[in-house]
Amino acid sequence: MKKTLPIVASLIVLCTSAIFGQGKFSGYMIGDYYYNVVRDSSFYHTAPSNSASTSSAPGTNAMQAFQFRRIYFAYDNDISEQFTSRFRLEADQVQETVDGTKSPVAASKISVFVKDAYLKWKNVFSGSDMIFGIQPTPAFEISEAAWGYRSLEKTIMDLRGIVSSRDQGISLKGKLTGDGMVNYWVMLANNSGNSPEADKYKRYYVHLQLKPFTNFQATVYADYKDVANVAAGNNGTWTTALFAGYSEPFLYNINVEAYLTSQGHAFTPTGGTLVSKNGMGISVFGSYSLIPELSAVLRYDYFDPNTNSATNAKGDVRNYVIAGLSWKVDKNVSVMPNLLYETYEAQVGHGAPDPSVTARLTMYYVFL
Repeated sequence: MKKTLPIVASLIVLCTSAIFGQGKFSGYMIGDYYYNVVRDSSFYHTAPSNSASTSSAPGTNAMQAFQFRRIYFAYDNDISEQFTSRFRLEADQVQETVDGTKSPVAASKISVFVKDAYLKWKNVFSGSDMIFGIQPTPAFEISEAAWGYRSLEKTIMDLRGIVSSRDQGISLKGKLTGDGMVNYWVMLANNSGNSPEADKYKRYYVHLQLKPFTNFQATVYADYKDVANVAAGNNGTWTTALFAGYSEPFLYNINVEAYLTSQGHAFTPTGGTLVSKNGMGISVFGSYSLIPELSAVLRYDYFDPNTNSATNAKGDVRNYVIAGLSWKVDKNVSVMPNLLYETYEAQVGHGAPDPSVTARLTMYYVFL
């Protein structure tokens, strides 16, 4: 049944397109050849339980493979002047849980799931649209567009599982000022990602975008993830984030994104009682056009999932660097040699694991 569902869904959208003739298909693929140049053989054994896994490609030292990290197939349909819809399937070689942790799929076929399935009511009231269904969350849509290289990596909050890229619910987004200088986006959703809801608790999102002058934009974001209380009290999570970016079209762009998280009664220091677990991350990224068809790309991330000074909260900091070139060989095809480099904080009583280094040749192409 699981294998036939995506096929049935694809047939449905194909039939819809054939009948109504108003829709548009789109699709792209992201694939790589990667080689793990350096891996610390002890990394997976010594990493503390509250740390995230490596961001670099999976596997041990000298692991090499061809892979598809993402395949998108979407159908957008204008139902009328006021209503539009989107249905999108995604296929990849990674299994993701709701909190964003990931593991390679071993001895298995590439999996397919519903990425988007929503209805948009345009101009439900002046300057605002309403969206219902499985849809993007407000957290990093703007910063991801500014980054522009999702083909190389997710933005930091998406990569580290801070906020899911999709959620099922209802949202309103639009202009707070007529000139579009201040825009808003609010959302109420399940906090279940692309999966069905399993409890009564919800996530509440608020997002503001500011465009005070040409080529510059900034965003302010916050959400609250409600969960069942623990014996000590509230266990919900607040997430706040800021983004700012400046671009000179067809020349360069520079951007910075930072976030903070705080989950109540979620961490027990050694010999202590439950306290809030706080985390943070900062990402600086940009690109420079060497010639119209060739750009240099650079990004640095700092990630600390638990900033508590307790001994059992140490050893979890990550520094992640992405460096590469993007060669646009065709308007719909890009070839990107790139290098992933990640370092790890020393753990109490141990030295720091050796850095992870992965070399990749990434292919990105639009096929529809």
